[in-house]
Amino acid sequence: MGVKHSRSVSNTELNEVSVGQRKKGTIRDEQSSLSWAAERIRKQTTLHFGFSTLSLAMRGLDETPPELWELRDLQKLNLSMNCLCSLPPALGALDNLVILNLWGNNLSSLPTEIGLLKKLRVLFACRNRLSEVPEELGSCTHLEVLSLANNQISSLPSSLAAMHHLTKLNLSHNRIVHIPTCIYSMKGLVFLHLACNRLETIADQIQELVNLKILIVEGNSIHTLPKTLCFLESLELLNVDFNELQSVPDEMYQLSRLTRLACHPLDKGLHIIHNPLLKPIHDVLQGGLSALYNYLKPT
Repeated sequence: MGVKHSRSVSNTELNEVSVGQRKKGTIRDEQSSLSWAAERIRKQTTLHFGFSTLSLAMRGLDETPPELWELRDLQKLNLSMNCLCSLPPALGALDNLVILNLWGNNLSSLPTEIGLLKKLRVLFACRNRLSEVPEELGSCTHLEVLSLANNQISSLPSSLAAMHHLTKLNLSHNRIVHIPTCIYSMKGLVFLHLACNRLETIADQIQELVNLKILIVEGNSIHTLPKTLCFLESLELLNVDFNELQSVPDEMYQLSRLTRLACHPLDKGLHIIHNPLLKPIHDVLQGGLSALYNYLKPT
């Protein structure tokens, strides 16, 4: 009996050891698989113009693979045209990112950890479901291009005033009623796109954007243009099509680079069709751009 009992215990212990070894082996396999998965994604990266680049665009992703956030050396990441509803806080681990493309997802918010991406220069977050922008994005002070078009945004946090390197800002097709005050602090802006919002006015502070070359505010409900707009001597394209303008400031002639009426969306000049102008356009501009045209005519 004793011998049998001893053998029984020994067999039980052996089984327990075997099970324990299998469990440990499974854990090791899982760890190996996770490392292997991260390495597999790493093998998809390419060197593009000297930047470590990874594209996971159009993969039907409804969540990001967790091993993605191990790739700390990644500089360009394309997650566009997927089905992502959110991004994890782990996004902040990719602190070498220079370009992040989130275009065409279902994002309702951006994680606050996006503020940890101190090297970020380009952010595309257009065509999502964003209703607000985290204050922490203002910590990305090296941003040069920011597109938040085709969302549900009505305002921007004041922290974005720190983006002194921003040159291109696209906020078209949102729900903006007043141009966010922080924009007037973005002195480096060259391109500002605010088409198809709910604007009724443009504040006098627009004159602060002294480097602005392109201003697009078509498809709003703007009734008047401020005289200070005429101080933007670098302005080459002004699109106010489809608004409620009845006249333009007499000082428009000061915009010496705005040398013609334009029709094609890509043409430089003044776009002003589909406004309830009280006078024909050439009469409206009499003494303004018309004077400039006459001045520029060859003799």
